[in-house]
Amino acid sequence: MSNWNTDDLRQIGGATELQLASHRPDGTLRPYITMWTVAAGEAIYVRSAHGSNNPWYRRALASGRGRIRASGVERDVEFVHLDAGDPAHEDVEAAYHAKYDQYGAAIVGSVTGDHSTHTTLRLDPR
Repeated sequence: MSNWNTDDLRQIGGATELQLASHRPDGTLRPYITMWTVAAGEAIYVRSAHGSNNPWYRRALASGRGRIRASGVERDVEFVHLDAGDPAHEDVEAAYHAKYDQYGAAIVGSVTGDHSTHTTLRLDPR
């Protein structure tokens, strides 16, 4: 499970956007991509807005590790895929709605709902 310190959790979870880069097989970082992120409980989560075929998502799953930066915090992370039945999904869903509903149903709908649960990654600090 996640072991974020309180300050990092607050800063990363409070950021509107997070930058994420996965590791290549040779250990170098791929270019950063920008996405929405939420904190739920004591963990940080991201979801693929364009499903499981999104290249960044496939690369993150394949490498299992990478680096994130948000609100002045930069950390190495492990990407942990949540199973469909994971109880955290309910809290992640609520966190996305609370944080991003202001952008409209069509936009927040890209990372919420049943179609999004299969692309949920927990970001654990390394």
